[in-house]
Amino acid sequence: MHIHWSDDEIAYDGSQLRAHWLLARFGLVGDALVGFRGPCRVTADEMADLADLDGPGIAGADMVHFVWESFAAPDLLLAVHRQRLLSAQAAEVLGVLRPGSGLRRSGDDLWVGDGKLSISIATVTPVSSLIHFAVNATAGGAPVRTMSLSELQVEPHAFARQLLERVAEEQQSIDVARAKVRAKGEWR
Repeated sequence: MHIHWSDDEIAYDGSQLRAHWLLARFGLVGDALVGFRGPCRVTADEMADLADLDGPGIAGADMVHFVWESFAAPDLLLAVHRQRLLSAQAAEVLGVLRPGSGLRRSGDDLWVGDGKLSISIATVTPVSSLIHFAVNATAGGAPVRTMSLSELQVEPHAFARQLLERVAEEQQSIDVARAKVRAKGEWR
C-alpha cells in the first residue's frame, strides 16, 4: 500500500472520491492512502451519503483530508470496516498526541464534547473501494458545532504523518496475517 502526504493545498469537494483519482493526481498505481490539507465544501451532486442530502451540508474552512483507494475488493461492507478502522486509528493517534482530551469515537466520527472533529464516507466503484476521512485543522466554515486540531493543540502535519504510517503498518500486518494462515485440513 502506498502512502503519500501532499504539500499542495487541495480543496475537497467530493469529486476526488472517484476511481483512479489518486493515480491521476499523484501517479500512485494500486492501493494507496493520500493525505492533504485544504478547505471542504461538498456539493449535493457529489454527496455519497444519502443521509447528508437533507442535512446542513458538509463543509470546513481548513481540514486535513485522507483519501484511500483499495482495489482488493470493491465491497461496500469491507470498505465500511476499513473506514471504521481508519477512524479508530485516528483516535489512537490523537490519544497519543493529546492525551486526556476527552476524544471519543462514535462509528466513523470523532468527537470532543459536543464538537464534531471529523467527517467520513466509504463508497465503492466498479473497480475499487474509496474512503474519505477528514478532521478539522482549524475552526470555522462548518455548518455544525465542531472541534479542531488547533483547539486540541495538535499540529496537523504531525497528526497526518503518524496516521498515514499507522494505517500502512496495519495494512501490512493484515496482509501478513492473511498470508500465513493455512486452510483447515491442509497438510503441513
